[in-house]
Formats: sequence, C-alpha cells, structure tokens
Amino acid sequence: MKSRDKRQGIVLVHTGEGKGKSSSAFGVAFRAAGWGMKVCVIQFIKGKWKTGEERAAKQFDNIEWHALGDGFTWDTNNPEQDIKTSREIWELCKEKVRSEEFDLLIFDEINYCTGYGWITGKEIADFIRDERPKWMHLILTGRNAAPELIEVADTVTEMKMTKHAYQSGIQATQGIEF
Repeated sequence: MKSRDKRQGIVLVHTGEGKGKSSSAFGVAFRAAGWGMKVCVIQFIKGKWKTGEERAAKQFDNIEWHALGDGFTWDTNNPEQDIKTSREIWELCKEKVRSEEFDLLIFDEINYCTGYGWITGKEIADFIRDERPKWMHLILTGRNAAPELIEVADTVTEMKMTKHAYQSGIQATQGIEF
C-alpha cells in the first residue's frame, strides 16, 4: 500500500438511471478496507433503512458508517426538513474530509441533493478542489450528478438501465437491493 505522501487520490462519480451506483461504491469500500485503508461511508438518503452493506461493514474495524437522512426524498412531506438535514450531512462530510482520518470517503446519494438544489454542485466541487487532500479517495453517488461534479471527478461512470426487475412487479429484494 502506498503511503499517503506517495499516493494520488481519485475522485469518482457514479451516476445515471441504472442500478448499481451505491453497490459499486460499497464494493470499493470493502476492497479498500481489505487493504487496510480507513473508510468512511456517509449516506444522505437511507435514514433508518437497514442494509446488508451496513451490516457487513460492522465486521470491519476500519469502516465508519453513517446512515443518515430522512428517508426517500421523493416521498417527502417536508422539503424544508430535507434541506436542513442534507445541509447538516454535508457539514459532516466536510468535517470528515478535513479530519484527514480517512483514506476513502463515500458520499452516497449526494447527487440527489444537487439535483434537488439543496446543495449546489459548485459548492461541492469547490470544496473537493480546494480542501480534499490530494492523497484522499472520494466517491459521490446518485442520479443526476451536477456538471461541476463531473468536471472535478477523475472517473465518472453513468449507469444505464436496460431492464429492471421492478418493471415486472418484483419488489426490492433483500440481499440484492438492500
């Protein structure tokens, strides 16, 4: 493992309408943890929803997991609360980056916040550009990534849905979607 002073951190953005944005990021989290890197996952949407990834992460001493947010924002009855919560989670993200404690941080579903206008893409991109240590890896997930985030990223993957089980009436499945 390269020491921080010899490592070039990478910023990845996983976006698009297809399934697999968060799952891909969590795969990287487990890979990095397996190499002894310190990992922090901060989820913007999940709230109290239990996931297999969070359960698995508890088996690692070097993964810190924060499942935050008020649930699925497209069902919201209180957009002011969602904005407030998203801003508070963004402050936690900045605090974790500034701590320089972690080698990899994942901001899961942050792109939704930019899509809803709760945090601007410019604000996030400026922070990444100005304050992320050059050795730190960062992954931002969610649909509708802001153009500024695509520009600041080193690697951008757009997931495209070709077919999804939900279209056939199959509900979210434990072990596959959560």
